[in-house]
Amino acid sequence: MIRFIFLALMMAGLLRAEPIDLRLPTENQHLFSGEPEQFFMYVDLNFEGHVNRAWEGGSFGFVREARRINGDVVMTRFHEGIDIAPMKRDNSGNPMDLVSSIAAGRVVHISPVAGQSNYGKYIVVEHSWEGSQVVSLYAHLAEILVKPGDAVSPGTVLGRMGFTGVGIDKTRAHCHVELGMVMSTRYDDWHKKNGGGTNFHGIYNGMNITGCEVSRFFLEQKANPDLQFSQFITATPAYFKVAVPAAGTPDFVTRYPWIARGTPDSSTKSWEISFTATGLPVTFAPSPREVVAPTIVSIRPATVPHRYLTRGLVSGDGTHATLSNSGKQLVALLTNDFPAAPTPAHPPHP
Repeated sequence: MIRFIFLALMMAGLLRAEPIDLRLPTENQHLFSGEPEQFFMYVDLNFEGHVNRAWEGGSFGFVREARRINGDVVMTRFHEGIDIAPMKRDNSGNPMDLVSSIAAGRVVHISPVAGQSNYGKYIVVEHSWEGSQVVSLYAHLAEILVKPGDAVSPGTVLGRMGFTGVGIDKTRAHCHVELGMVMSTRYDDWHKKNGGGTNFHGIYNGMNITGCEVSRFFLEQKANPDLQFSQFITATPAYFKVAVPAAGTPDFVTRYPWIARGTPDSSTKSWEISFTATGLPVTFAPSPREVVAPTIVSIRPATVPHRYLTRGLVSGDGTHATLSNSGKQLVALLTNDFPAAPTPAHPPHP
């Protein structure tokens, strides 16, 4: 309840969040000069026999793997962050750019072993914005220069750009950056049920971070320094809405209270979660609609099957849609709707 009161005061303008001192993480500033082809690291795109180096492949969203569907050319592979190209290399072609924190915060995770993640060596920094935990992630590093618990300021050096991780070589060396929210504080339980293998990264596994369009946030926040992360997220257009049975206030809403549109009461039977096409939750709204399982209640009509436009989260065509298995897993993760992993049995002492 205190969080909802805080949120109401924020919305009424009685409390004002401090402006964010936000900075790009490397010397590459071409995003702000209107030269995206020099900012984003290209991806080799092969479509119908034509190969080209497309800088768009390094930006956020559905920017890779073109397909011709119903006469339309559709990009079907989702890229959750941005790939920033290096500004300088040594004589051997290795990138020399330093990677810095985009804002004040605290280092909460480092992954110094390249083979333990597709990200290679990566760092996660937590930013306390409007009382919520927003995280930035920096991947494919050659070297990590900080440790968990370190306080950082805007521009604090975190590491050095490299090309560790899957699907990247020296030629395409870059810094992959994400900005988003932690979906569940119980991610390890979800991972044991759905992921398999060893989770080396706790709640800071990339699967548990839901990313926003970070380059657009940089551009809009530079144009309006008073722009808050909450305003950016909740103003992002939704592609589909899912109603989930209400069982109190979801933990995600407790941790990000500004995402709620309304306060639950005795008539609340479900929460309607609005998602972007990429699966980013942008609002939660209490609803009197009664459902027994997560159910899509609205979707933006499309001439292309929804699975191509939602990274496989939604099945169906036009105005007809259902959650796919991966869509159900995403909603379960976001709402903590999964059982706790069994406690491993300890062998008896001799």
